[in-house]
Parts: sequence; structure tokens; C-alpha cells
Amino acid sequence: MQSASVAHAAIINGLTTLSEEEELFRASVREFAEGEVRPRVEQMEHASKLDADLIKQCFELGLMAIESPEEYGGAGSTIFNAILAIEEIARVDASLSVFVDVHNTLVTNAFMRWGNDDLKKKYLSQMAESKVGAFALSEAGSGSDAFALKTRAVDKGDHYELNGQKLWITNGNEAEIFIVFATIDPEAGYKGITAFIVEKGFEGFSVGKKEDKLGIRASSTTELILDGCKVPKENVLGEVGKGYKISIETLNEGRVGIGAQMLGIAQGAFEAAVKYTKEREQFGQAIGNFQAVQFQLAEMALEIEATRLLVYNAARLKDAGKPFLKEAAMAKLYSSRCAEAVSSKAIELFGGYGYVKDYPVEKFWRDSKIGAIYEGTSNMQLQTIAKLITK
Repeated sequence: MQSASVAHAAIINGLTTLSEEEELFRASVREFAEGEVRPRVEQMEHASKLDADLIKQCFELGLMAIESPEEYGGAGSTIFNAILAIEEIARVDASLSVFVDVHNTLVTNAFMRWGNDDLKKKYLSQMAESKVGAFALSEAGSGSDAFALKTRAVDKGDHYELNGQKLWITNGNEAEIFIVFATIDPEAGYKGITAFIVEKGFEGFSVGKKEDKLGIRASSTTELILDGCKVPKENVLGEVGKGYKISIETLNEGRVGIGAQMLGIAQGAFEAAVKYTKEREQFGQAIGNFQAVQFQLAEMALEIEATRLLVYNAARLKDAGKPFLKEAAMAKLYSSRCAEAVSSKAIELFGGYGYVKDYPVEKFWRDSKIGAIYEGTSNMQLQTIAKLITK
């Protein structure tokens, strides 16, 4: 039997070495991103809305059920393949990337781990075929302090009645299936929090305003309004009072997905910068011939490769069934810094052209900023890492 250290070393050695299957999967997602997504990026950005045909294609290509079991219409694959898809799409458009990410690493993941057989059969099948999922935890007064939520669930005998408001919900406009967190007993603190499966058509449920954001503008970020929302008893996900555990453990995987999104943003900005420095001429030659520019590109490449190792490591550990909480926090923290720094440097290398919307790098920078905020701020990631290395 391998020791834990030997097994971990084996994972590390294979971080960036993809299997033939993984290489083929990456290539297929890149073909989709280049051929179908890239031509629509500008239009989606201006409309602040995802292209409906792209959403349909994501389902048809199996990108919305990567980890979901085959018996429910999914591919039965790994989180590693999920992050490859997220990375490749983010390399072209971060908005569609987070749409795919949340559906897979948060919603599908939560159903797979905590749903009973009936819930899996009912909802995972729908989510593999055509229905988008969303994860509704945050509220106006509960961001990093997620368990300060005020949304209330009252037992009405044959159903629960939910009242409250959720904010900053990714996929809010597109989703038809929501995992909503509410407390059944405010006095019980986090032990009263419960996860409920809410369908868009349930009585008392509505989607509120869409936020006007700095970046990932085509991704819908909305409020949810629960006004006497009736939820059947059988739509409790996991156990009553275990919502805190479901949310924490689901977000751990979600952070690896955000790491992959930030990695893709950095890679896209870097590739645009390299291409531009070969084409842009000053003082009689391409600016890429100047050592000062070459050194900046080298620094960007270094940061991206370090990020890739962190993100891939966290995903490999998760697939191997090993602890990955610290690694996920590190990947999420470092990748958000990398995406912001690399895209900012890309703007500088483009000069004045980088500051206008006719060129892609300013969008990469705007899209990168959210990485330090959602699914756990950078300060919260530092807190997690610190706790785990000092315990």
C-alpha cells in the first residue's frame, strides 16, 4: 500500500500531464469556445446577456453534466475535466465560463453528494438535459458571514414556507432549479440552516433585478424574492439543519472552479498580449523584440504556470478522494491575483489600445476582479489557509 506522501507525490508529478482522454476533451471545448463563443462575446457583453443558442449548445455538448452520473444523463466524469472546460471557456469569455462553473461545481455537486435517490433522479436528469441550476446562499447582511442569513423557513405541515431575499445569485435569470438556504430556527444559529430545492415556478418565488456589474456582464447576477414560497417537504436537500455543512463543503469544490475561471482569464489575456507584441511596431521593430517587453511576458507566463499547478493540484486531490480544502483556498486566492495582475499588464503592453473596448484585454481585466470576491473573498481564503497550517 502506498503511503499518503507517496500517493500525493504521484498526484503532483502528473499535474499538468493530461491523459489522452483529457487532451481530447480540452481540444473539443477549445473548438467550441473558439468557433461558437468567441464570435458572440462582444454582442453578449453589450447586451449583458448570454446568447440563448450558446446555452443550448452547452447542454447538447454535455458541458452541463460533466460530473453527473451516466444514469442521470451525465458524463460521469471528473472535477478535473470540469475545470478544464471552465478554464477553456474563460480563456474566451468569463461570463459563459461561470455559467457552466456554478451549474457543475456547485449545484450538480450538491445534488450528487447530498440528494437522495428520488431527488437525484428528478433533478440531475433535468439539469443534464436543459434546466439550469443556481446556488442561493448570500444575502444583503450575510456575505463572508454566510450564516448570518435571515431568510426564514416555516414548517406548515405538508410543506415549508420560505420568506426572505437572496442577493448576488449567479445564473439567476437563466436558472429553473435553485438550491436556497434558509433557517428553520433563528435561535439555533448555524444549526437551523437548511437547504431547499426551489423551482422557478413555485408559488411565492420570483427573480428580482439583475445587477449592473463591472465585469462578467453577460452572466446574470440577480436577487431572488421569496414571499410565502411553498416548498414541498421532500425538497429538503440533505437533512433539516444541515444546510451549513452542505454550503461549506459544496463551496470547497466551487473554489477550484473559480480558480480555473481565473486561470482561463489570465491565459486569454496573456495570449492576446503575446500576439499584439509580435504585431505592434515601434522604433522600427516589433515591441516583442525588446528585452523589457520579453521580461514582462516571461513574468506573466511564470504566474500563469504557477496558477495552473495550484488549480490542477486541488482538482487532482479532489478526484483522488484526498483532503483538498487548503489547496482549494490557495488555488482560488492565487488565481484571482494572477488573473488581475496578468490582465492589467496586458493592458499596459497594448498601451492606449488596451484601454479601449475595441481590443479584448480591458474586458479580461474587468472580468478578473470578481475572482477576489465571490465564493469566498481573498481575506476568507487567507483565514482558511492560516487555520489549516497552524492547527
